Amino acid sequence: MSDGQRSPTTGSGQIVVSGLTKQYKNVRAVDNLSFTVEPGRVTGFLGPNGAGKTTTLRMLLNLVTQSGGSATIGGRRYADLADPLRHVGAVLEASSAHKGRTGINHLRVICAAAGLPKQRADEALALVGLTPAAKRKFKGYSLGMKQRLGIAAAMLGDPRVLILDEPANGLDPEGIRWMRGFLKGLAHEGRTVLVSSHLLSEMQLLADDVVIIAAGKLIRQGPVEQVLGSMAQGGRVRVRTPQPEELVAVLREQSATVETDEHGVLLVGGVDAPAIGKAALAAKVELHELTPERPDLERVFLELTAGKAGIR
Repeated sequence: MSDGQRSPTTGSGQIVVSGLTKQYKNVRAVDNLSFTVEPGRVTGFLGPNGAGKTTTLRMLLNLVTQSGGSATIGGRRYADLADPLRHVGAVLEASSAHKGRTGINHLRVICAAAGLPKQRADEALALVGLTPAAKRKFKGYSLGMKQRLGIAAAMLGDPRVLILDEPANGLDPEGIRWMRGFLKGLAHEGRTVLVSSHLLSEMQLLADDVVIIAAGKLIRQGPVEQVLGSMAQGGRVRVRTPQPEELVAVLREQSATVETDEHGVLLVGGVDAPAIGKAALAAKVELHELTPERPDLERVFLELTAGKAGIR
C-alpha cells in the first residue's frame, strides 16, 4: 500500500487485556486475565487445550461478550474502531470461502465489502506467496494454502495489529519457516503481532514475548529469554563420567545438587560447568561430557502448566 493509502494507526497498537473474565453457566473459561501485547514484537499466546485462549481472542475481537473486565486495542474496543480491517487483521481459523470461487475473487469480494481498493487483493496474495494460485478455485486449496489465504484476507487493510489463532496448522516445514519470517517482518515494521499456537518449539524461534495461561488464568508473561531464565532448571549441567560416585561425593562437598537420569547422566545444579571441571580435575575424575543445560520453551511450559488442566 502506498504512503497515500496507508491505513491510519490505532493509538500505539498496544493490546491491553485487564481483568478479563468469561463465565459460561458453571464454567469460568477465562478468569480475571490481564496482560499486554506491545507493538514491534511477536507475542506468543500459549496454554493447554481448554486454557481459554480462543475465548480470550474472541472477546478481544468482540465476537464473545465478556462477563467482566476489558480488552482494548490502541486504547479502544475492537467494536468501536472505525474501518476495523484497516486497524486489525485477525485469523481465528483456516480461511473459508465459496468452494467455486477463486482465491483472488474471494479477496476482491472482501475488498468491495470493506471499501478497500481492488488492487489490495493482488498485493495481499503476493504478500503471502499465493499469486501462482490466484485463479485456482478455493475447493482445490490445501489446508496450508487456506491458512495463507486467511492471512492475505487479514492483511487487506494493511493493519497495524495482527491476531492469529494457530496460523501454522496445515503448513509443511517450509511453510512454517515462511510464516516465521513473515510475522517477524511485520513486527520489525512496528506492528503488533499476537499469535496463539501449540507448536512450542516454533514459538521459541518466533516469539519475542510469551503469555502463558492455564484454566483461564495467567501463569507467566514476559520476554521469552526472561521466562526461560526464570526456571531453576536453567542452571543445571549435564555430566557424563565413568566415575560418577567419586564425582558426586566431591560435588556434594560444594553444596551442589545431583540427580541421575535414566541414562546415568548426572544432572548437577548449584555449581557451574567450570567449577565442575575444576573439581573433577582435582579428584582425577575422567569426564566424557560437561554441558550446561538450557531449558527450552516446551519444558518450561509443561512445568508451569503441570496440574492445571484446561476447563473447556
